[in-house]
Amino acid sequence: MKISMARRMRSRSLLLLPLLAASLALPAGPARADGTPVRTIETHVLPIGQYTLGTITKQGAAALRTVRTRAAEDDGAQVALETVGPAARFAKKSSIASAAAQPPSRPAAGQLAAAAVTYPAPTRTMTAAECRTALGSSNKFFLKSRFAVCSGASFLQTWLQNGRPVGESMFNVMAVGTIGENTRQIQFTYHVTDRVSTGNTGVTGMQITLEGKIAQSWPSTVKYTPSGTALPVTKTWAQFAAASSVQTSVTAAKGVGSNGSTETIFAVYQPSVKIKAPAPWTLGGSTGGNLFMLAPRWDKANYLANSANGGAATFSYLGTLYYSKAEGAPERAVALHIEKAFKTPGQTQPPSSTKKIPGQTADEPLTRLYTDTARRDRNRAVAVSNCRKYFGPDYATGGKECDEFPFASTYQGAAGSEYDPYQLPNNFSVQALDGTQNGNAGNLLGQFVSKYRILDGPDDGYLVQITG
Repeated sequence: MKISMARRMRSRSLLLLPLLAASLALPAGPARADGTPVRTIETHVLPIGQYTLGTITKQGAAALRTVRTRAAEDDGAQVALETVGPAARFAKKSSIASAAAQPPSRPAAGQLAAAAVTYPAPTRTMTAAECRTALGSSNKFFLKSRFAVCSGASFLQTWLQNGRPVGESMFNVMAVGTIGENTRQIQFTYHVTDRVSTGNTGVTGMQITLEGKIAQSWPSTVKYTPSGTALPVTKTWAQFAAASSVQTSVTAAKGVGSNGSTETIFAVYQPSVKIKAPAPWTLGGSTGGNLFMLAPRWDKANYLANSANGGAATFSYLGTLYYSKAEGAPERAVALHIEKAFKTPGQTQPPSSTKKIPGQTADEPLTRLYTDTARRDRNRAVAVSNCRKYFGPDYATGGKECDEFPFASTYQGAAGSEYDPYQLPNNFSVQALDGTQNGNAGNLLGQFVSKYRILDGPDDGYLVQITG
């Protein structure tokens, strides 16, 4: 059974269901002809934290029907909302934003000289506890950074004797993907945690199999080199109690996926779980389920780090550029301009009744414009022309500069409608503001797209968020 890690389940806990009368319990099924009871296991895949063990055993048929309904409440999504590139078109996207990390910390404004404006390096590690906490009771995917992601689910088993529930067991599986700096090796760590059981079960002998594989790649001819623990891995419940984590890794071959000066390999990685019943129990129905797919990417480009040594890997999800509007922040004036463009676009210049500035939602991200220098120059020229028109020919007096958003280094820049008939005219904002702060913001942007390996073109992108 494939599961969606995308749709929020109803938040009401099963514990709130009243205890049901005995008449609502599951009717007992027939035993075998020799009187031996029929022992079966029914398994369900649920969001982590959505179920409290023992509810079915205590409450009977209605509770089991509710679990079945919750497990089936699935909109078919298999990839995170923030997925970009071919992976975003491979399977249905979630309609719910993934859990996200807090904005990266930066030195206090008073401790940071303008010449030392530095965008923080992205985080590249994640513990099982971090993943579990972020997933909470409703999230199915955690995007800590483009180099540290995870998905997870709870696997609930109802143990039935002659059709009546007599016990329950449950465990969580989390698949964590991490990537070191300037490497093509992607590490996947599986954590089997929170193993609990109650009632009459044969859980200690139940086998759990972890699987992870590249389900699709672009181009399809890519050769992948695995290392670490080979998957699939099968252990009993008791064996996972002694060693709850499994670590493996994948590296894509170099020299493929060429597109001019850029080489890109996109893929989807599918983590999955299966269980096998211990004798004399047998499985009824589903044998397990899939977690959300992860979307790895390998790239090499002359404008990205480590190109001389074969490029590096990342995950194909939108990045987020954080600008601070806090007092003393070196890019504060630009942050305030962008916030105004997002919240009240009708009050920005040039005027437009249809203005809706992109870069704030996953369905309308900014895309990096690097290789077409003429288009970047045209974006800048259109912005400056509008600054002169609306702020006067002397708008730069006193050290001011023309700040434009979306940035001139994006395909959504000021001249976008001249190149793309689907872009609205005047769908940008310009403002004359402090030149030093404008330069600080530009430095932060340049560092961000480099450190986060943002590709030129439509198969990548990023958002902008104002903090402070």
